Amino acid sequence: MELDAALSFAAEHKRGVLTTLKRDGRPQLSNIAYHLDDDGVFHISVTDSRAKTANIRRDPRVSLHVARDDFYAYAVVEADAELTPVAARPDDATVDELVAYYQGSFGEHPNWDEYRQAMVDDARLIVRLHPQHAYGMLPS
Repeated sequence: MELDAALSFAAEHKRGVLTTLKRDGRPQLSNIAYHLDDDGVFHISVTDSRAKTANIRRDPRVSLHVARDDFYAYAVVEADAELTPVAARPDDATVDELVAYYQGSFGEHPNWDEYRQAMVDDARLIVRLHPQHAYGMLPS
């Protein structure tokens, strides 16, 4: 499967399963929402305390599984993950990126000041996935 085809398929969806690698090498899977930007980079909001965040810090190789609602078409995107700094202030660059992620995934928030503070309080950050390869089964 061509990477471009997988990215086009993923652009039609906003949810997937992110696979990271635990310390013992076994996969750790997390249901996630993502935003795919025009440059083909996936953005995922995570908290600093989650297993997937620790796994990515240790080993940035990840896979993202995206399935069609009927589950008969899917794409797996293998990617290198990059973590932003943890949100420290409502006006920092990480929170700005979390706002862009929210807008791209869910639209407008009813109270951006409240959202920005919640991102700091929750110790959130963004995972950026830089796709390297894809496989799966897409309709022809």
